[in-house]
Formats: sequence, structure tokens, C-alpha cells
Amino acid sequence: MSCDHWQVIRRPEYIEDLNAIEQWIAQDNPLAGIDMWLHIDEQVEQLADCNFPRRPSQRVANAFELVAHKNYIVYFDQHEPTCTVTVRTVVHVARVFPPLISS
Repeated sequence: MSCDHWQVIRRPEYIEDLNAIEQWIAQDNPLAGIDMWLHIDEQVEQLADCNFPRRPSQRVANAFELVAHKNYIVYFDQHEPTCTVTVRTVVHVARVFPPLISS
């Protein structure tokens, strides 16, 4: 099955992370915080286009990643049978992700 259009589903964790990014940036510049929120989410919306590039994640098993900004990576799943993209989270590139598990 080939998808002509993907439905983009944003998990609550993604929205929480995006809101935290906006609030962090807004401490210094409220407009820049809003602009970053919009920029990242506009990139995520592009995932609805079947021709928008996707790359398998090298950090998260069975996921894809989108470099939405030079400082932020969005992790998402793609389910071809239902033509859905589920956006998991957005993280700063300097963050260790997924978190290391200590033994």
C-alpha cells in the first residue's frame, strides 16, 4: 500500500515538549519562543506530504527523525497500513536521547 497523504497525529508528549521549548526561549524573547513553536510544528505538518523526506532514526528503534531546526529533532512513527504518522517527541540536539539507563 502506498499513501498519497499521511494523517499526522501529535502525541501529548510532543505538545508538552514543544510548549517547554517555547517557554524556555520565551524567558529571553517571548516572540522568538512563539516563532520556534510555530516553526517546529510547521515542519511536523509537512510530514502529511508523502514526498516530504523521512529518515530512519539511528537513536530510537523503529522510529524516524525529522530535523525541524538545527537545534531540534522530532521523533515519529510511520504506520503505512493506516497512512498515519504519530509524532512522539521533540528534543534538543544536545540532549542524550533516548535517556541512558543506569544499571
